[in-house]
Amino acid sequence: MSSPASKLAVFILTGLNTLASTFYFNYLFFLAKEQFGFGQLQNLLLSALAGFLWVIGSWYGGRLAQQRGYFFALKIGFLGLAVATAVGGVMNSSVGQIVVFTVWTLHICLTWPTLEALACEHETVRTLPRIIGLYNLVWAGGAAVAYFLGGMVVERLGWKSLFWIPAGMHLLEVILTVWLERRWNQTTSINSAAEPPISSDCVNEDRRHALTFQRIAWVANPFAYMAINTLIPLIPKLAGNLGLSTSEAGFVCSVWMFARLGAFAMLWRWTGWHYRFGWMVASYLLLLGSFAAILLISKLWVLVVAQLLFGWAAGLIYYSSLFYSMDASDTKGVHGGIHEAALGLGIFAGPAIGAIAVNGWPAQPHAGAWAVSGLLGVGLAAIGTLWQRRDRP
Repeated sequence: MSSPASKLAVFILTGLNTLASTFYFNYLFFLAKEQFGFGQLQNLLLSALAGFLWVIGSWYGGRLAQQRGYFFALKIGFLGLAVATAVGGVMNSSVGQIVVFTVWTLHICLTWPTLEALACEHETVRTLPRIIGLYNLVWAGGAAVAYFLGGMVVERLGWKSLFWIPAGMHLLEVILTVWLERRWNQTTSINSAAEPPISSDCVNEDRRHALTFQRIAWVANPFAYMAINTLIPLIPKLAGNLGLSTSEAGFVCSVWMFARLGAFAMLWRWTGWHYRFGWMVASYLLLLGSFAAILLISKLWVLVVAQLLFGWAAGLIYYSSLFYSMDASDTKGVHGGIHEAALGLGIFAGPAIGAIAVNGWPAQPHAGAWAVSGLLGVGLAAIGTLWQRRDRP
C-alpha cells in the first residue's frame, strides 16, 4: 500500500494535468476559428488527428510505463508538454500550431495511462473502487473548471495564455514528479509486504462474465468519445450560431462536464451499477439521443438540458471502462494504455466521419451530426451483440 501523501501527490498531478490539457485542447478550436479561419471541416480534421495520434501514443505509453517505470514515462511526458506549449506561444502560423499540437498529443498520451496506473497501484479489492472514484472526481472536476473559466481567461489575458499557463503547470508537474518518485520508492519498499493486493471483483464474479463487461465497456467508451470529440470542435460554430462570446461559450457549454462530474460522484458512492448491463445500455441510448439534440436543435434551453443528459451518460460509460479495465487486470500500466488507446479510436473516428460527411454534403449544415449519430447506432448494435454472446466460449 502506498502512503496517503504519495496518493495525494498523484491526485495533484492528475488535477494539474487536467486543468492544463483541458484548457489547451478545448480552446485551441476557438483559436483556430478566430485566428486561422477554421470551419467545421478543419476543426473536425484537427480533432481526428488528435485521435489518430492518441491511439498510437497511449498504446505505447502504457507499455513504456509498465516496462521502464511510471516515473520515467511521466517525466518525459510532462517535460514534452511544457516544451510543446511554450513553443506554441511563439508560433503564429496554422502549420506551426498543428506541429505543436501533434507533439503535445503524443506526450499527453504518456501521462494519462501512467497516472491511472499510479492511482490504482497497490490497491486491494476493498480500496480500488474508492480510489478510482476519487481519480475520476479529480480529473472531471478539473476539466469542468478549466472549460468553464477558460473562455474568460483568454478574453482577459489574450490567446497567448492558452500556451503559457499550461506550460507553467506542466513544469510544476515535472518538479512534483521528481519528488513523488523518491517518496514512492521509499514507501513502497517499506509497505510492500503489508497487504498484498487482490486483483479484482472477479474474485466474486464469474471470470467470463467480468470479461464480457470489460469488452462491452471497451466498445462503448470509444463510441462515447466519438460523440464527445465530434461535439468539442463544433462548439465554436454552435456558440456562434447562438450569439455566445468565447467566455459565454465556456459558461454554457461546460454544463455537460459538470453533469459528468455529478455522475462520477454518484457512481463513486453507489456501486449497484457494477456488472449491470441495463445501466450500460440505458446510458448509451441517452448519450445517442442527447448528442443529436445538442447539435441538431439550435435553442439555448435544449442545449443546456441535453448537456445534462449527455454528461450523465458519458460519465457512466467512462467510469465503467476504467473500472472494468483496472478491476480485471494486474498489469495496470498496460491496461491503462488499452483504456486510453480505445478512447483514441473514438476521438479519431467520430470527427473523421463527421469531416467526411461535411465535405461530402456541404449543403447540409448538420451532415456531421447525422453521420456520427448513425455511427453511434452501430455501437449500440455492437454492444447488444457482445451481450448476446456472453455465455459462449
